[in-house]
Amino acid sequence: RSHIPLSGRNPALQEALGIRPHVLVLNKMDLADPRRQTVSGGTGPDGGQPWYHSRECCQPGQSDSPVPVPLQVVPMVAKLVADGPRYHRAESSEHNILVIGVPNVGKSSLINSLRRLHLKKGKATAVGGEPGITKAVLSRIQVCEKPLMYLVDTPGVLPPRLGDVETGMKLALCGAIRDHLVGEDIMADYLLYTLNKQQQFGYVQHYGLGQPCDRIEPLLKHVALTQGRTQKVKVLTGTGNVNMMMLNYTAAAYEFLRDFRAGHLGRVTLD
Repeated sequence: RSHIPLSGRNPALQEALGIRPHVLVLNKMDLADPRRQTVSGGTGPDGGQPWYHSRECCQPGQSDSPVPVPLQVVPMVAKLVADGPRYHRAESSEHNILVIGVPNVGKSSLINSLRRLHLKKGKATAVGGEPGITKAVLSRIQVCEKPLMYLVDTPGVLPPRLGDVETGMKLALCGAIRDHLVGEDIMADYLLYTLNKQQQFGYVQHYGLGQPCDRIEPLLKHVALTQGRTQKVKVLTGTGNVNMMMLNYTAAAYEFLRDFRAGHLGRVTLD
């Protein structure tokens, strides 16, 4: 995912790939900061070549190619397989490709996109905006006729132990970890810190603020008031129970996170 071109890689998967032919795909380039795309350009540290899959048209490290990237992925994969050692599979002409990565980075969307472009077929695998939609290794899905190519969708895999807290927060902001496991308010606080650190002040204009905020509480209060994020709370008093309407800061934090993920706060690269 282009929000996290470095944090979004599972070191265990990189090690497992070894010398096997592979292509690194970074999607959602339309949400990444164009000034920081050089972070993920060129050949990756594991020898894989980054390709950007998004609604934009781009080549490796570029964004002005007239050919959509999904149309370039299949020929590139076919060439990598043809140029690499086939061991005992030389008698098989079909290509079987495993799609792997951390949760919620668009693996299923990539498969559906390739299938739609090359075969003019509809969705073959379910997609969603939260991790865990794909729960098991699925059957082979044909995405191309010439060459005959099948892709296998897999569940997202995170390393058993993250290297540091900041990497975990970046993964959570991009939806690789369920929000409630980290805490929406904590994630919103880290997101605000990151936006201010990078001088990405799109949230000021989006929410109609007078100036950037250093603290998350005033921002969430403003979002809750303007978006009508309230909740009914029962208060016990000496004369009985009283229902009161209070601001729902958790819902406001979720709204802040959702706006970031949708690109409403500007194009941001977290790494």
